[in-house]
Amino acid sequence: MVPPRSCGAAGAWTTRCEGPWTSFFLPRGDRTRLLRSLAPLFCVPLSLGIPAHRAGHADALTHSAGSEPIYLIVRSDDAGMSHSVNMGLQKLIESGLPVSVSVMFPTPWHQETVEILKRHPAVSVGIHLTLNSEWKNYRWGPVLGRTAVPTLVDPDGYFFPSSDDLIKNHADVKEVERELRAQIERALKSGLKIDYVDYHMGTALKYPEFRDVTERLAREFGLGMSEYFGESMQDPQYSAAPPNKADSLVAMVDRLQPRLTLLVTHVGIDGPELGALVDMNTSGPLPEMSRNRQGELDALTSSRFRDALRKRNIQLITYRQLIEMQGLKSMQRPGG
Repeated sequence: MVPPRSCGAAGAWTTRCEGPWTSFFLPRGDRTRLLRSLAPLFCVPLSLGIPAHRAGHADALTHSAGSEPIYLIVRSDDAGMSHSVNMGLQKLIESGLPVSVSVMFPTPWHQETVEILKRHPAVSVGIHLTLNSEWKNYRWGPVLGRTAVPTLVDPDGYFFPSSDDLIKNHADVKEVERELRAQIERALKSGLKIDYVDYHMGTALKYPEFRDVTERLAREFGLGMSEYFGESMQDPQYSAAPPNKADSLVAMVDRLQPRLTLLVTHVGIDGPELGALVDMNTSGPLPEMSRNRQGELDALTSSRFRDALRKRNIQLITYRQLIEMQGLKSMQRPGG
């Protein structure tokens, strides 16, 4: 049963709702417990200069005694890439799974994504900052257009299929900043509540000058940055064969430690649209993408995954909850 839309209307997923994921919602009374249990992960805050109204007070937290809870964020990437991806995302949301959705605002189908997310205000929304377009015969370009950022596009005006191709074209960091700013501004004008940014194919963080731009924009707009809250990132299901993806998720759950883990996912509906796409990314391209994205959706909504989470009493939270509870001042550069 899908939780009623009122769930999360006043604070994401803090209301106990009916549905298969009910036991995984984070009750309001557990917020302090989460703050204290995660405090050791944030001992070296990143000096982003976040606006005071979203900064929080993570430096005042102390670690709780007793058993340590295990928290999991499920982040669904590439929203807006295509209609089939959006339909897979809608099924994931309607399963009741607390999820954080990362939207690609330069892509052709992002407006449909916005419509879906407006019907589900409890979902945490992020901007999947995009500087690449990796699918053969299905391409997109910058929000600003090819003439405004010429070093970011190929001769046809599309983003390059890989980070390496972009760098080989001597991408101008000033153009990178202008384009990423335009994507953030488009997202903010969409009417959605935007909580965080993350990075399509990792490009916006891959090079030091790009990372500096991304951090500066997050500071300016008061947005969280995925992977900057001490998350341990996992995606074992990505490379698993479609029939084995649920097994990979169950095995991951069995390995989770008392800390904050981020599960990165890519869902879709298998069919002619996704089936026609060929990945041109030079870094680990995945064949049969359509079957694999359907497989991820099936695994995430499976009773096996849900039962494994319940068995270990895993608490599912979203980036919106994490930012509300922990504050943006707790962010630190990964590995920094």
